[in-house]
Amino acid sequence: MLRPQQVTQSQQQKDGDLTLLPNPVLASNQHRLLHQELLFCHRRGLLPRAKSELQRVMERKQREQHRQREMSLYPPSDLEIKLCLRQQRIQTSELEEQRRSESLQNAPEFVRVKGTLKHVGRFSE
Repeated sequence: MLRPQQVTQSQQQKDGDLTLLPNPVLASNQHRLLHQELLFCHRRGLLPRAKSELQRVMERKQREQHRQREMSLYPPSDLEIKLCLRQQRIQTSELEEQRRSESLQNAPEFVRVKGTLKHVGRFSE
């Protein structure tokens, strides 16, 4: 691998009288070390930003917990309160309906048939 100073000198020799200024990014020691590390990781198949699935799941869970903590600091809005009340009413009505259907299934057949018949009024004679 050619050092940045060598590259600029060879380019100066090729170009003749043209004076090239060294690129501060390429001349930077930190930049070269980072580039070497990236090449090494790429050769070994290790990507620097690739995380294991477990680590990604844990980070997502931590973000969700942090978001829930943030939301718990603020009082619920009127809309949220009304939506929660409506959801509770719906759940209780569904439970009652389920209980009714279960009790009808456990009842004898003649009771179920009698409930489906229309009531016929008696004629007075």
